[in-house]
Amino acid sequence: MSELLAFTTVESGYGEARVLHGVTIAVQEGERVAVMGRNGVGKTTLVNTFLGVARLRSGSVAFRGHPAGTIHHFTAAREGISVVLQGRRIIPNLSVRENLELGAAVARPGPWDLDKVYALFPILKERAETPGTALSGGQQQMLAIGRALMANPALLVLDEPSEGLAPVIVDELAAVFNRLADAGTSLLIIEQNIGLVQRVARRYYVLAKGAVVDQGDLAGLSIENIQRHVAV
Repeated sequence: MSELLAFTTVESGYGEARVLHGVTIAVQEGERVAVMGRNGVGKTTLVNTFLGVARLRSGSVAFRGHPAGTIHHFTAAREGISVVLQGRRIIPNLSVRENLELGAAVARPGPWDLDKVYALFPILKERAETPGTALSGGQQQMLAIGRALMANPALLVLDEPSEGLAPVIVDELAAVFNRLADAGTSLLIIEQNIGLVQRVARRYYVLAKGAVVDQGDLAGLSIENIQRHVAV
């Protein structure tokens, strides 16, 4: 496997405030990697750093071996990174179908189109002409994921995908993420739900106070080993 996304001793933050301290994280082609940690430890800043929202003060971020300094939140999809942000960011006054079609605006080649997304999430086809913001929370998360897939990403980044969702919906999403990974999409899952991480990811990193404090393979890992860093 070749390296897809790499953070090397990254220091970053907002203005003069430093949030990440010497963070080194990598995602290989075809991998499914999780970043875990409590609220406020820098997980979302990790995403904001390679999207150019947070300021990179030192270290390096690379995507497919090239410096990621030219990637921004409005150009990431064109480069092959789709991000499902915390809060879903469904566009008001647009239908489900129109929200999905926004994801295809970058015109990256690949397997995903409306029919494929509808096959993955049949409820979106049933409600295609419904305003996206009229969907339930779980359905909006499906819409956000479907929109991200329409850009045919090499890397799908999911920021707190289980937040606010019922356990049955989280179970459905876990199955979807596994299908995507099995089909070759690389996943970076930023998540506090250890159960979801254990069902989907193969490797993990734990952040605390902006630094990586634990990492390794999830296979055979006891939940107690990481719960002290993640449980509220």
